[in-house]
Amino acid sequence: MPRQDTSGRAYDLVLYGATGFTGALTAAYLAAHVPMGCRWALAGRSAAKLERLRDLLAKSDPACADLPLLRADSSDPGSLRDLAADTRVLVTTVGPYLIHGEPLVAACAAAGTDYVDLCGESEFIDRMYVRHDAAARASGARLVHASGFDSVPYDLGVHYTVGLLPEGVPVRIDGFVRTNATFSGGTLNSALTAASRPVAMARAARERQQAEAQPAGRTVRAPFGPPVRSSETRTWGVPLPTLDPQIVARSAAALDRYGPDFRYRHYAGVRRLPIAVGGALGAGALCALAQVPPARRWLSGRLEPGDGPSPERRARSWFKVRFVAAAGDTRLITEVSGGDPGYEETAKMLAQSALSLAFDDLPETAGQVTTAVAMGDALTARLQEAGIKFGVVQE
Repeated sequence: MPRQDTSGRAYDLVLYGATGFTGALTAAYLAAHVPMGCRWALAGRSAAKLERLRDLLAKSDPACADLPLLRADSSDPGSLRDLAADTRVLVTTVGPYLIHGEPLVAACAAAGTDYVDLCGESEFIDRMYVRHDAAARASGARLVHASGFDSVPYDLGVHYTVGLLPEGVPVRIDGFVRTNATFSGGTLNSALTAASRPVAMARAARERQQAEAQPAGRTVRAPFGPPVRSSETRTWGVPLPTLDPQIVARSAAALDRYGPDFRYRHYAGVRRLPIAVGGALGAGALCALAQVPPARRWLSGRLEPGDGPSPERRARSWFKVRFVAAAGDTRLITEVSGGDPGYEETAKMLAQSALSLAFDDLPETAGQVTTAVAMGDALTARLQEAGIKFGVVQE
């Protein structure tokens, strides 16, 4: 079915959840980078908070004084349907997505509206595929989850690396991420929600696996293996139980360019073994505590939603992801790097993803798709121009 014509809608893009910590950073980035003539708006449940944010944006750019403000609430599906019907692209930072996210996904899938979020919750993404991928394919909507630090650097980093490798041969890539960043209350809340639901997460993954077609005549794997020592990156690789390798594998399954036999492994790169062991034990303890409701409530209370690192702390933050690749006789190391990953760069990735969907000449895709599949080289070019580095490591 052809994509619905959304050109006559009131807005090119709407940012929902604009007054949260990451939402406000995304709003500020959009205010500074939307192209001339872009019709955009801020949306959320509190008119007073939206007005305060608009006033703050207007201090930097007086044109923002007239920015439209739209009232919408995840507990009112009708308001979300109206929101989706009025825009070509809808961007949301409202999490935890398991609790607040589905009505907006459903509204966008039905309306043929492109949807972009920051979600790193695998259970939510799997459930949205099972429930709404078919409707989005029918309407032409592109549902693009994980468009921040989860999982843009890995998805586009592997996509960039594959483009430099020979075609038609087995591909092996290991990703090693390093960062000194911290996180916000909203991020902690989302992580604890996801960690507290291992059985539901596994069930959602099985349901998706049963519903999703596998690539014909090709093999794609993203195994969770033991720790490794990487001589290429001079780090210990601690396996990360995050969404990112799943996203990379879905891009690989959708794109023949990843070769007939593709494997990706995902690690935290740690310089010293004791730190690697301590990090693994700490993550295990956090997951265990998340299973106990009183402990989970205590942990989530350490940072309130809307709280986050200071501008000074964010200015000192950085991330680097190195990809060690092998394809036939070719060996290659690439790197994606940038500043504060959780907030400054996540706001940049999210905003540029939305702008790419709204204004770039992109492949004809629909349904639940990854950033590599939906936007690929176009988004990579946008992020490079915005200061995120993609390159080959010379050693």
